[in-house]
Amino acid sequence: MHLRAATTGDLELLYFMLLEAFNWDGTERFTLEQIKADPHTEIYLGGWKRAADFGVIAVEHHQPLGALWARALPVSSPGYGFVADDVPEIGMAVSPDHRGRGLGSALLDEGVERARKLGWRALSLSVEDGNIAARRLYERHGFVVVGRNGDSDTLLREL
Repeated sequence: MHLRAATTGDLELLYFMLLEAFNWDGTERFTLEQIKADPHTEIYLGGWKRAADFGVIAVEHHQPLGALWARALPVSSPGYGFVADDVPEIGMAVSPDHRGRGLGSALLDEGVERARKLGWRALSLSVEDGNIAARRLYERHGFVVVGRNGDSDTLLREL
């Protein structure tokens, strides 16, 4: 497995990964079409890849296994894990068949390092109640709860 930078050509893959993140428990609560049509979810990937956007793709034998992407969102259009307009919110997912292999840790480590090199002060994200595996992963990587939005906690990792 190796990691590479996300590019403009990865948009469809990132939408698929966003769908995986939204349907993290295996329940099809959303479809790809719904995610693409929803103005709120469009804030995460619409116009990808903007100048300040960054991401990482985990690949094995030319097959994408997972992804992490980040975008700083404005106060006027916050995401579920919004903290501040100078803190990119990350999304990430690993394909179900490849979970439990350390890909999430590798993606987070690389995402944190890229954010640090780009000069960001912190990263944020949202994790739903019940997503215990993801919550533990984020906490192991230094994310702490800083807020609540509906049935999700907002976590922050200072850099």
